[in-house]
Amino acid sequence: MAEGLVLSDLTESWFASLLLNLLCYSTVFIPGYFLIKYFKNSNYVDQAGPSVVSRLVMSCVYGHGYDHLPTSDSSSSKTPSAPQDQALGSSFLQLCFCFIGLQVSYLTWGVLQEKIMTKEYHNAEGNIGHFRDSQFLVFVNRILAFILAAGYLLVRRQPRHTAPIYKYSYSSFSNIMSSWCQYEALKYVTFPTQVLAKASKIIPTMMMGKIVRSKKYEYYEYLTAILISIGMTMFLLGSTEAKGTTSSTTTISGVILLVGYMGFDAFTSNWQGELFSKHKMSSVQMMCGVNLFSCLLTSTSLIQQAGFGPSLAFMFTYPTFFWDILILSVCSATGQLFIYYTISVFGPVVFIIIMTIRQGLAILLSCLIYGHPVSMLGVIGIFLVFTALFLRVYCSYRLRVLQQRRQSAGGDVGKI
Repeated sequence: MAEGLVLSDLTESWFASLLLNLLCYSTVFIPGYFLIKYFKNSNYVDQAGPSVVSRLVMSCVYGHGYDHLPTSDSSSSKTPSAPQDQALGSSFLQLCFCFIGLQVSYLTWGVLQEKIMTKEYHNAEGNIGHFRDSQFLVFVNRILAFILAAGYLLVRRQPRHTAPIYKYSYSSFSNIMSSWCQYEALKYVTFPTQVLAKASKIIPTMMMGKIVRSKKYEYYEYLTAILISIGMTMFLLGSTEAKGTTSSTTTISGVILLVGYMGFDAFTSNWQGELFSKHKMSSVQMMCGVNLFSCLLTSTSLIQQAGFGPSLAFMFTYPTFFWDILILSVCSATGQLFIYYTISVFGPVVFIIIMTIRQGLAILLSCLIYGHPVSMLGVIGIFLVFTALFLRVYCSYRLRVLQQRRQSAGGDVGKI
């Protein structure tokens, strides 16, 4: 009987919605594939001459050469580990600014994300409603992020863009799918469970790095990945809510969606890393390109499924929902800008530490605000996960310092 209910749940809710979304996305990808294939096989650009259309086709399909191009965005070429040319007091204020900005943006985003997808909305007339369209939330987040990135590109000079624009569509698709799985998973798993799953995405990221980029990893990376897996398992076994029967508890659907989220997110980061290494674009150019295709795909799907109407009607029926998604989108977009700024000023190690602290605070806030009980075994699992994350950051930092010392020593020997 229970298995029948799970199968019915998969068929009638998120699984059917997933298939419908993929069908709608195919109406963009299939024509785009044949157009790109036509332009590449027909040498259209050589025959068309220097027209506006041919330049557009060149940018979308072929890209431009990028050898010896000057760059004006430090985040596109290197990420200094610390602002060495600034006073200590100024550096401390910048660090506080980045820390507070990231914490406020993403902690607020996490609280609102859980509220929107799991809680009831009420209005003055006494109506009660649940919002269910995850794709509309993805669209609202992405369109605001695209507007911010495009506005930044208009006022700030960037490196010459060299990548074929269509290549952003791959990471854009995986990005919206990971976000969709993330929102849908909240219907079946608690927010603390989802946060711990995000912390565990190191494992599929490493696997995807092996597949996509043939990347090699150090021994400590495998060790911390194992510790994270053990900690996540302990948390799931020790979560007292997982023993309940409500729709928010961990189910087969929730596990599948979390695995989907981690897999798509792992591909996104590795594909973007590949684009960065090959085409040297700035991080804001990447943000703009990815969000452009995300807006195109989600809006096309929402139009074909008539999804805008019900979501907008829900927004006008429950005014609180409007303010929730507005603040959610603002936090998502500004959070991305804080990410790029933090990495460019302080480097990736400081950024990872800040975001690791944010994940721990997010679990604490969710348990306090929404009352998620966790047993002692679950607490030990959380502690083990974050200990492994900090160990990973420390080992990465120490390895980088040792490599720099060896290179420096080798250079000194060469001079002698």
